[in-house]
Amino acid sequence: MRRGGCLLFLLLVAIVAAGLWGLRDWSGPGPAQQNITVSIPVGASIATAARELEKAGAIRSAQRFQFLSRMLGSGKPIKAGEYRVLAHLSQADILKMMQAGRTLQRFVTIPEGLPSVLVQEVLARVEELKGSVPVPQEGSVLPDSYAYDRNQPRAAVLARMQRAMKAYLTAAWARRKPGLAVLTPEQALTLASIVEKETGKPSERRMVAAVYANRLKRGMPLQADPTFIYPITKGRPLGRRPLLSEVHAKNAYNTYEKVGLPIGPICNPGRASIDAVLDPAQSNALYFVADGTGGHVFADTLEQHHANVQKWYAIRRARGEM
Repeated sequence: MRRGGCLLFLLLVAIVAAGLWGLRDWSGPGPAQQNITVSIPVGASIATAARELEKAGAIRSAQRFQFLSRMLGSGKPIKAGEYRVLAHLSQADILKMMQAGRTLQRFVTIPEGLPSVLVQEVLARVEELKGSVPVPQEGSVLPDSYAYDRNQPRAAVLARMQRAMKAYLTAAWARRKPGLAVLTPEQALTLASIVEKETGKPSERRMVAAVYANRLKRGMPLQADPTFIYPITKGRPLGRRPLLSEVHAKNAYNTYEKVGLPIGPICNPGRASIDAVLDPAQSNALYFVADGTGGHVFADTLEQHHANVQKWYAIRRARGEM
């Protein structure tokens, strides 16, 4: 009887010890000495995931991971994707991460005002994406940072950028202020692309939008420099002084030679420029010129504007630029 009780006691001790060891192995630091990236394929089982984790050095034993997952895990399915396993991350946390689908977040950023030829180049430079995309329609991409997964098609990422622009433009148009110079969302997008290119200071967007809105309402040419440059470079920097023949070229974009808006956007404007066009400042300004600080000074009359231009010329002469 005593011998049987002793054996039972030893068995219980062994079970408790094994349980404590299992808990420690499950929740304790993992073997990874540095951050590791592991890809779990679509439809992968715990067994498949465990083999990938062991191969990458994120866990010590695939079999032990499977066993402890069944014994101590929640039983939820894991999700496919690319995961960043931090150094010494425990098996318990690895399983929770894969069950929650907290995949590695990679981002591609489209800056405000980027023309579509450069959007295509940005996507082409992302090595983790696959496939090719044509130059998207100008103004169809909403500038922002977009998450993507390794081996995701570039076309899928671009489509998400374009859906974002459609959604934002639709929502912004719905809350537009009354009495605007633009009559359609497409016109708003085109004018926003000009505002984006003409604005160095975010605080000036609504004033610049007001100037162009006032000119449109009066039937005055917009005379926006980026519009005559766009047909030459498709939005890339000109990199030189424009030629007089380029300033006066007759085409569907040049607002020095035509009244009204260009035939379409000249870049991909951001949210703030779209908002500025749909809620411009209350102003009678018809002109603006650089003020030497990166911003502009605005004028209601041509006489005021000429005086401001002379001040700008004086600043440039003092800088040795003229």
